[in-house]
Amino acid sequence: MTKSDLDFFLNQNVQIELSNFVLSLLCAAILSFVVHLFYIKFSSTLSNRMEFSKNFVVLGVATCIVIMIVKSSLALSLGLVGALSIVRFRAAIKEPEELVYLFLIIAIGLGCGANQLIITVVGILFALLTIIIYSLYLKKFTINSQEIVNMGIVIDSNISDSEVDSLIEDLKKMSLDLKFISMSRTIENTSINIDLKPKDFKELTKITGKIKEQYPKSK
Repeated sequence: MTKSDLDFFLNQNVQIELSNFVLSLLCAAILSFVVHLFYIKFSSTLSNRMEFSKNFVVLGVATCIVIMIVKSSLALSLGLVGALSIVRFRAAIKEPEELVYLFLIIAIGLGCGANQLIITVVGILFALLTIIIYSLYLKKFTINSQEIVNMGIVIDSNISDSEVDSLIEDLKKMSLDLKFISMSRTIENTSINIDLKPKDFKELTKITGKIKEQYPKSK
């Protein structure tokens, strides 16, 4: 590579049209704001969602500006690599989900800064659609899990194995599903731990009544 070739790569200066620059900034800001709204609505993180996502738009726009500037100059690109090796970003990322949304914002800035607006819009919309579908799936799974009740039964006597089996069988008849978790017995009492899915939550009263009927001193 000759000196003239090296000077061309290091000193090249591609002019950026103002209209394209403004359009890319608007696209980055709008997409970042949409991701901000999705994060507040669909995120399952326990931290303050509004506090964490309030800078999404600024981060997306800043990334877009940086990419649009450095893409026109090899020298600026090399300078950016050197600058990033000095500056360390120590964001308080508590959960992986927060990092995923940050990557989405950075992807918006990179795509809009590279002037790949259509690809960026389609990609981000697909990612947001995936978030909606996955959130609905998790919500359905959570509701189904909440229908399962953990029941601890303490009987003030050391009952026999046959009595335990009989009690479990009676409870199975009064519930849609039952899973035996654990049991411990001492001279004074018997403790049984089960997970059951009642046919109706009103059935819980009948179940506890059935246990009290057989073992009046039970808890």
